[in-house]
Amino acid sequence: MSRVALVTGGSRGIGAAISVALKTAGYEVAANYAGNDEAAAKFTAETGIPAYKWSVADYAACAAGIARVEADLGPIDVLVNNAGITRDAMFHKMTPEMWKEVMDTNLSGLFNMTHPVWTGMRDRKFGRVINISSINGQKGQAGQTNYSAAKAGDLGFTKALAQEGARAGITVNAICPGYIGTEMVRAIDPKVLAERIIPQIPVGRLGEPEEIARCVVFLAADDAGFITGSTLSANGGQFVV
Repeated sequence: MSRVALVTGGSRGIGAAISVALKTAGYEVAANYAGNDEAAAKFTAETGIPAYKWSVADYAACAAGIARVEADLGPIDVLVNNAGITRDAMFHKMTPEMWKEVMDTNLSGLFNMTHPVWTGMRDRKFGRVINISSINGQKGQAGQTNYSAAKAGDLGFTKALAQEGARAGITVNAICPGYIGTEMVRAIDPKVLAERIIPQIPVGRLGEPEEIARCVVFLAADDAGFITGSTLSANGGQFVV
């Protein structure tokens, strides 16, 4: 019987690539999304992966959404916490609302999604929780105090929870992508990409969403049970820990 994987923010960008890669690897996959109904419908039509709508910032919505997924597909074995938003501004211009929105989704979203599946994983003595953090959670980034703080918090969450899950057969790991060629990044002014961003990346190019997806498939595998509490940096050498 196939293991069941749930990917938040799983119908677009990096999340879509993760969902498809897990399906290709033999998992039963569900993709969560927050708002873009058209993109989610197109994703499901093209991939056959069902998409479920709720906000990861809302604990009750997460618990209800997870219950729907498990009713349809079975208990969740692999959770990929990929959903994230940005509300960028220099700190002196950042509003409390911009801070709270990013924290609610990018940090509290990990609690809201992981907490409802944790007991089941403990009972079954198996689980994979994979948190998509960011290079900017490792090194910081001007104009992203909220985002960098939340993504750094994701790493603390990963390290602490890994210690709790280890004896129950649950691994908890994080991936920190660098600049990935998503629709959002490719929308940046080509001159800015060519002159300011890509020169910072030693491999000389943007990453591809599929490269992050392959990292997820590796960490999700049954054979990856000795890897937990780890941070996998996938940034082309831009920031070396």
